[in-house]
Amino acid sequence: MTSKLDQLKTMTTVVADTGDLDAISEWRPEDATTNPSLLLKAAASDSYRPMIDAAVRYAENQGGSNQEQLSWATDTLAVLAGKQILDLIPGVVSTEVDARLSFDTQATVDKARRLIDLYRQQGVDTSRVLIKIASTWEGIRAAEQLEKEGIRCNLTLLFSFIQAAACAEAGAYLISPFVGRILDWHLSNSGRESYLPQEDPGVLSVSRIYNFYKTHNYDTVVMGASFRNIGEIEQLAGCDRLTISPALLQALKNDDGALPRRLSPEQASSPEQKLSIDEGLFRWESNEDAMATEKLAEGIRRFAADQVELEKRVGQLAKAA
Repeated sequence: MTSKLDQLKTMTTVVADTGDLDAISEWRPEDATTNPSLLLKAAASDSYRPMIDAAVRYAENQGGSNQEQLSWATDTLAVLAGKQILDLIPGVVSTEVDARLSFDTQATVDKARRLIDLYRQQGVDTSRVLIKIASTWEGIRAAEQLEKEGIRCNLTLLFSFIQAAACAEAGAYLISPFVGRILDWHLSNSGRESYLPQEDPGVLSVSRIYNFYKTHNYDTVVMGASFRNIGEIEQLAGCDRLTISPALLQALKNDDGALPRRLSPEQASSPEQKLSIDEGLFRWESNEDAMATEKLAEGIRRFAADQVELEKRVGQLAKAA
């Protein structure tokens, strides 16, 4: 019997959830995704130092205030890292917009355009780049505009059905519903110590979204993210894509048990009808979902804090150079 990882790859596109170049080189996934938290960890490695130095030099040439230069430097670092990742994989890489822009549609659009322009300057085929944006109302509107411009988007920090439905209606290329963080909330608020994989709230959420999309022929790709254990991954075998940490990739590789397919377009069935979503409905449904509201806010705060810390680290390295 082949490993569960090899079996998974026959039915799902496997994405590496890491910015570690050595890990990506080892695992050779189809796609890769990064975020400020992953870049912050990766920036401590020696392999990132030349990119940081190059990013600082580029930023200095742009002029402006110290904060503006730090913004240029971290954007350039993300793009240089993305370019190196693309050299290691055959598919696409996701690069995230500053989470502090999550409630500003135009600023998100402007930042996305800048990231894409930086990729072009590096000679990268920008069809291989996805711009990651938080699934706020403003972020979804930004993605809708960017998709019309040919800039494909990955809507992240997605925890609720209304977010997923709005993303599909906006024509987003891909969504990243967070499985493990949904589980975390329910474990903290339900009084339970565990859930069986088949009743895991995060698994049920992604399965619901997947079946809704396939039933109504939405083109938006579903990429489950933020896993806590391989049981969650196994229950979503067959999902369009799954982004998985190196530790869980290793666990799947070490397991040679059978891995049945759980999700497929042919078997998809959803009783839910398409929604006509305006801002009022989106905000009301979000308000009614305590888990999604809390986890979205928490995720934005965490990514914003890591973005600030990344800027500090890059600034310190620039001064020490």
